[in-house]
Amino acid sequence: MCRLCDEGKPQNHYFGSRRGFFKAAAATGVAATAFDLLAAGPAAAHEDKAPDDSGQHGRRYVIRGGAVMSMDPKVGDFAQADVLVEGKKIVAVGRSLHAGGAAEIDARGRIVMPGFIDTHHHLFETALRSFLADGILINDGSGTRSADPTYFEYILLKFAPVYRPQDVYINQLFGSLSQLDAGVTTVHDISQIHHSPQHSDAAIKGVMDSGRRSVFGYFESAGAAILGTNPGNKYPDDAIRIKKQWFSSSDQLMTMIMGGELYLPAYEKAWKIGRELGLQVAAHVLSPFGIRPTLDLLAQGKGGDSGTLGLGPDNLFVHMTGMSDLGWQRVKEVGAQVSLAVPIEMNMRHGMPPILKALSLGIEPSLSTDVECTLTADFFTQMRSTMNVQRALVNQMVLEQGALTPPTQYPTPAAGVPPLLTTRDVLRYATMNGAKGLRLDKKVGSLTPGKEADIIILDASAINVAPLNSVPGAVVSLMERSNVETVIVAGKVRKWKGRLLDTNLARLRTQLEDSRDYLFSAAGIAQDVFR
Repeated sequence: MCRLCDEGKPQNHYFGSRRGFFKAAAATGVAATAFDLLAAGPAAAHEDKAPDDSGQHGRRYVIRGGAVMSMDPKVGDFAQADVLVEGKKIVAVGRSLHAGGAAEIDARGRIVMPGFIDTHHHLFETALRSFLADGILINDGSGTRSADPTYFEYILLKFAPVYRPQDVYINQLFGSLSQLDAGVTTVHDISQIHHSPQHSDAAIKGVMDSGRRSVFGYFESAGAAILGTNPGNKYPDDAIRIKKQWFSSSDQLMTMIMGGELYLPAYEKAWKIGRELGLQVAAHVLSPFGIRPTLDLLAQGKGGDSGTLGLGPDNLFVHMTGMSDLGWQRVKEVGAQVSLAVPIEMNMRHGMPPILKALSLGIEPSLSTDVECTLTADFFTQMRSTMNVQRALVNQMVLEQGALTPPTQYPTPAAGVPPLLTTRDVLRYATMNGAKGLRLDKKVGSLTPGKEADIIILDASAINVAPLNSVPGAVVSLMERSNVETVIVAGKVRKWKGRLLDTNLARLRTQLEDSRDYLFSAAGIAQDVFR
């Protein structure tokens, strides 16, 4: 099912050595032009255009007349107000701002708020979207459709090992642009595709070329490390080169996190390298793979090969399903960050999303999307799912306090029952908590003067939202990605009036489809769109 082969243009789906791609790219100029994928196609006609040179030093524009939800209690919210941007920073938020001769963006009938922040996503899997819509994590022997294919056996052990650097690049780029289109301005890309330094560089370049804000998570060589098919693997030692080459500045859109999975042998080395480099150390922490006793040892300061490794405020843990009270309590005590991917946790049998446990300890999580091979990576889904599952659990607690007959068929909640999550709560998780989780809260996460301008403008006049009666209610309970009209990152307009700028989506899509065709062929998996 290779599209080009079907068109009578035979393709070589096996590119020889990992080094071969980059040599060929350099010889043909592909690397310098980033596959020529970002060159814009013919411009559509618009009655107005985005401010010129947005995000450039000294350039000013003002977003006028929108319903402004700042996510900063000190700044507040406004039924109608303006946001003034200069260069890459927010200068002022308020009513009827004087902006001199600054360009204007008309936001009447729109909601203006900070961009969403995804603290855990696997961008390299973009070409595998929907392949695992019915699957769970590991084959459970049930013989059901959910047991085959599964994530561990297929995504990690079959697909991941055959990725070439060019596959990594287009997956990272396309997935990043897709999330930008949905208003997710920042991502922590948990990148587990490091079969070689060339794969690592392709992963970084793919996200960087999208123009979004991101945190590169340097994790292991998924699948290939288990199979022993990655002789060029340099994890975790290559973190030192990567940090020096790509992340030497503290003033850039892309930063770095060190991955240190607890189910890997000798994980202590990765943790120590990360801490020596001053990086956060992240890991998936979930019910399978024997992680619970490993986290318990870390909670006691007895982790790793040395028996002396402990948890710290530099840790970011994803999922936290099935963990003991000991592990949770220590996470709370040291101030480690927790990221929940609620829809995936429910769908793929990670365990019940531990939202009640986290909140009972005073831990507010950030939200994350995880894998698009199973579910969408938009943040409206993440917020609604988190709110819905918490309220379902609490509502059932309350109902079970009474009987099914009057006068207690709808009882008053007893003392100690958790309060129901609100739309403002999950909006906070999706913005400020995400920024805190990635150590970016001094830069982004709210519309605060002095912070960088990561802003989304949402259409509240659309047929699925109008009339607007509640700003947080509309965003969480009614909106979806089609309502994301304009997206701004560090002051630069990246999406304008519903269209991504400086992006040739047709060419990108072709490259992604070609990558998909290669991956299925190399993994020996038949393409069947009605499987």
